[in-house]
Amino acid sequence: MTSVQLLAEGELTVRGRIREASNAALFCTVVYDGREASCVYKPVAGERPLWDFPDGTLAQREVAAYEVSEATGWGLVPPTVLRDGPYGEGMVQLWIEATPEAELLALVDGEEPGPGWKAIGLAEVGEGKTALLVHADDERLRRLAVLDAVINNADRKGGHLLPTEAGRLFGIDHGVTFNVENKLRTLLWGWAGEPLTAEAVEALGTLREGLKEGGELAVRLAGLITAAEVAATRARVEALLASGKHPEPSGEWPAIPWPPV
Repeated sequence: MTSVQLLAEGELTVRGRIREASNAALFCTVVYDGREASCVYKPVAGERPLWDFPDGTLAQREVAAYEVSEATGWGLVPPTVLRDGPYGEGMVQLWIEATPEAELLALVDGEEPGPGWKAIGLAEVGEGKTALLVHADDERLRRLAVLDAVINNADRKGGHLLPTEAGRLFGIDHGVTFNVENKLRTLLWGWAGEPLTAEAVEALGTLREGLKEGGELAVRLAGLITAAEVAATRARVEALLASGKHPEPSGEWPAIPWPPV
């Protein structure tokens, strides 16, 4: 039995609420055919309206982000499904136990990052002082930066990065994605303007094929986001392949989410 089947068909029981979340997020267990797992359930009914995203669409965007992640072969988003639950239709995602010791972000003195780090920008740290905010020069983060550029992630914060003891890295909270307008806001700007890696180009090529009219990924996304949003996703993939580089901040939209963590 796959994790997706467990999440989609298992009996969902609410155990508590995740209070740090901006929208209703419930910690649950799901049980099916003797197998049990922890998960997060975000009912559509608990979504806060956003001026730039149609009401009641955040759960679908979370699932769409998972579909794109799976199509790259990188497995950067935990298994995620759209299903009915105790409070109506919503997104259900496998719970990931993160390793807090894994250091992916840091504040450092000086104007340049040290070896193994990439600069994000200066941050105020109190009493009129600033420090350089940096992220690890990590291939897992670099893949996630490419994924975010494809799905147009408007909220890639540090708290949305979940490294595991097994060495995996997952990204979560993809409700504000796939807008037709450029809204990329992320902490992962360290590679901005740099050439894409060979594996990123290969993954983007796979996405291009899947997003063609009638392509498997295009069909999957059509049930989750609008035709215009699917077309915009296809255009972002084409633009990345044409430039061969990681995107840079457009200047038309705040480049870093707030709060960043």
